[in-house]
Amino acid sequence: MQPRQFLKMHGIGNDFVVFDARTTPIRMTGAIARALADRHTGIGCDQLITVEPSDIATVRARFWNHDGSESPACGNGARAVAALVGGEATIETGGGLLSAAADGDGATIDMGLARFDWQDVPLAFAMDTARLPLAWDDLAGPGAVSVGNPHVVFFVADPYAVPLETLGPRIESDAAFPERTNVGVAALPARDRMILRVWERGAGLTRACGTGAVAAVAVAQRRGLAASQVTVTLPGGDLVISRRDDGHLLLAGPATLAFTGEIDLERFG
Repeated sequence: MQPRQFLKMHGIGNDFVVFDARTTPIRMTGAIARALADRHTGIGCDQLITVEPSDIATVRARFWNHDGSESPACGNGARAVAALVGGEATIETGGGLLSAAADGDGATIDMGLARFDWQDVPLAFAMDTARLPLAWDDLAGPGAVSVGNPHVVFFVADPYAVPLETLGPRIESDAAFPERTNVGVAALPARDRMILRVWERGAGLTRACGTGAVAAVAVAQRRGLAASQVTVTLPGGDLVISRRDDGHLLLAGPATLAFTGEIDLERFG
């Protein structure tokens, strides 16, 4: 088999291996994605993305986490796809249809409406998603939301004081979350500024998480803590989340092509 070209892209450090399969189909499985995502024996990435033809949108995007599990949504990944396609586009994802616009070295994604119903998150049983009656050590009462994938968000004094590397996997796999969950810890030094760290479902601690930023702002706005536009500072840099009058949440930030390469996929399964 001929080597397959890939792109290595990132959104403020949240990095992706991208395969453009619009003209030449690609066979991707969880096992292959996991092997390629390995930073020691593969290419290395937080998520792997395939960009494919779509009957209902400009392109279809599929996202695989570092552990090989497939995710219906990835905000920073969608921005990488938008930058690859260029201009205005629609992107079909497992979490719904997204509108995107690439501009210069960045892209903006309309992430749609945040969903707060417990069945949409989803949760294992009915709970008040504004403040779940749950706690893990000192982390208690998170908000829960779906922005195409499930998130819980805790508001804390200092996100960097939270041992997310140990609490994250515990919360992600808690029985309350039948599809597992992403975990965010956030602080709001001002109504238009947020500091955020995210433990990503299937990927672990990452330098940035687009859906995590959207989810954290959605929960903060629901509690009356945040303005209609918030700059979210993650370990890798800043994203801007804006809420339109119709409730749609827009995710804006840089999308960067780091390098391109070729790889023999047969070596990975």
